[in-house]
Amino acid sequence: MKIKCVITDDEPMARKGIKGYVEKVSFLELVGVCEDAVALNNLLREQAVDLLFLDIEMPYINGLELLQSLPQPPKVIFTTAYEQYALKGFELEAVDYLLKPVSFERFLKAVNRAHDLFRSSPQQENADHLFIKAGEKLVRISLEDIVYIEAMENYVSIHTVQTRYVTHATLKSVIETITAPGFIQTHKSFVVNAARITGIEGNIIELGKHQVPVSRSMKDAVMEKILKNRLLKK
Repeated sequence: MKIKCVITDDEPMARKGIKGYVEKVSFLELVGVCEDAVALNNLLREQAVDLLFLDIEMPYINGLELLQSLPQPPKVIFTTAYEQYALKGFELEAVDYLLKPVSFERFLKAVNRAHDLFRSSPQQENADHLFIKAGEKLVRISLEDIVYIEAMENYVSIHTVQTRYVTHATLKSVIETITAPGFIQTHKSFVVNAARITGIEGNIIELGKHQVPVSRSMKDAVMEKILKNRLLKK
């Protein structure tokens, strides 16, 4: 299991030090290095990330403020010179809180803790289900029961055979959680379960009583994936 991580710190030497540590740990994969929280926010919109090494005191917006603004933040290990933020960090369910200068021994203890958390997570690779937070409840949804998924600004609506769930998340984050094949993005706001498709007419996909649009720019790629999925099931 590789944990995709990003380092964010406005101090070049701090970034260099953590980067060197990350490169020594086989289960960590560095996918980005950012100079401030603004750059990190931009990266998170484009890149799937499991773990952040996040400084707190940075220009524009600090690490705590950014983390609180994210609908579904990655796991985080704070790396900071300021001990007074420790309580707030743990309130935000940080994996760990490392005070600078960070020794490799202390770093290794923190990332081993992160590794154990990912191993025990209900989201397992190639899982046949996913967990979402609906209100105050954690709900388990079978992937085969999903008909389609729709983005609604800062929320995602998951339509299943039986009901509909709304969760505070991005469509991108939900897509990245679903590791099973057969889910196809047809539009910037829609993902369908190919196994639930009952018909296609023009730029509309029929899923029983539901209809989902296909964007013109994605139509050729969508049709190719649908046909490939159909052929694989024969």
